[in-house]
Amino acid sequence: MPRPRTTTPSGPVPDGPVPSGPTPDGPVPPAAVPFGQFIVKAHGRCNLACRYCYLYAGPDRTWRTRPAAASPAVLDRTAARIAEHAAGHGLRALALVLHGGEPLLAGAGRLAAFARLVRERAGPDRTVTVTAQTNGTLLTEDRAALLARHGIRVGISLDGGRAAHNTLRTDHAGRPSWSAATRGARLLAARHPGAYAGILTVVDPRTDPVELYESLLELRPPALDLLLPHGNWTSPPRGLPPDRVAGADRPAPPGGGATPYGDWLVAVFDRWWGAGRRETRIRLFEECVALLLGLPGATESLGLDPVNAIVVETDGAIEQVDSLKSAYDTAAATGLDVFRHSFDDALRHPGVAARQSGTGALAARCLACPLLTICGGGHYAHRYRAGHGFRNPSVYCADLDRLIRHIATRLSEAAHATAPEAAHAAGPETGHAATPKAASGARSEAARVAAPKAVSGAGPEAAHATAPEAARPAAHPAPPKAAP
Repeated sequence: MPRPRTTTPSGPVPDGPVPSGPTPDGPVPPAAVPFGQFIVKAHGRCNLACRYCYLYAGPDRTWRTRPAAASPAVLDRTAARIAEHAAGHGLRALALVLHGGEPLLAGAGRLAAFARLVRERAGPDRTVTVTAQTNGTLLTEDRAALLARHGIRVGISLDGGRAAHNTLRTDHAGRPSWSAATRGARLLAARHPGAYAGILTVVDPRTDPVELYESLLELRPPALDLLLPHGNWTSPPRGLPPDRVAGADRPAPPGGGATPYGDWLVAVFDRWWGAGRRETRIRLFEECVALLLGLPGATESLGLDPVNAIVVETDGAIEQVDSLKSAYDTAAATGLDVFRHSFDDALRHPGVAARQSGTGALAARCLACPLLTICGGGHYAHRYRAGHGFRNPSVYCADLDRLIRHIATRLSEAAHATAPEAAHAAGPETGHAATPKAASGARSEAARVAAPKAVSGAGPEAAHATAPEAARPAAHPAPPKAAP
């Protein structure tokens, strides 16, 4: 039976990368949020060699000593631990993400069998939503049909809908992957639309944003995840001007300096918002709108809601989310594994506690920001700075400020329309600000954020300004394996 490597319990905490270890014999912290998303590495290798991959080409090296695929023993024990956690916390809905590497290297049949096992162990009273996140190159009609029959939705990672967008996504021989990946996406759209979860795309400010977005629409994704590359203050993303990366203690002030990623996202938002109908869902935008209207968030990238995702590696090691591996080697490690530890033990880990502490993990600059409840400090991994840990503003601070204020302005404009006009003007069939009460709530919060000198607090009607199902997609592709 394969066993995880023995490691010292580690992982990021707000003040630095060297925390105390977990306390498996102590109580679960009262404020801890149970895990609801279980990311299982069915296969730990990939058939592509994307030149920007933070997982295989970044600072973390833990994958090198792990088995290529999860063994039956690891999968069996993982299913038991998921069921144990769900029963212990009375969870009625769970999300299982089959990840990698490239999960289809494990075989579609094995993925289907594991999904069935988790559902059986969880019991008939619990709903288990299963998604496989793939690069799409190994999708065939037989594999797609098998996954669909077993209720497994498929998300595809793709940099754009054109060959020119995917020049860095090559196989190990340097051959382009775009043709096979887009064939997989078109197969899902045409033959198995109910199993098509959507497309995950990493933002590259060197591309034409509208052209890239429209090229993805040709693949008919029900949802898009637009993700900022996993850069940080020590390893900044390409394209940020030097004055933006001089140090985490003095990021560019809101409204000042170049914001290439914010500008790119604003251009796509305006194209999406002004379409007059919902061409697809874009989680980042819908989450921002929801937060501006006082609704809870459901993404790592924005808001203050605690992260409730946990990872099981191919050797059974329990780890934090992969994005942390872009910071430093072993950043996601906990020292726990499914053979000796429960997921409640992971809730006690200081790194997990930091991810669930809301404002407790934020820098003073973030706490004083009027966009605090919307931005939430940005993605945790993007705050890292060597020697200073994670208690910093996001390296994308100015870009997020640019995007949030722009969306707030557009929302405020829509909310100021008359009630009959608001339903049409407020966006692509999401129904935002579709009633006088909704318009009032949207005006109060969106105008606050859009104003040059915003004040904190949302209007009491903001939480009722739109329905949760209209504000965000029903299901999303999983977090990315790689980012430029």
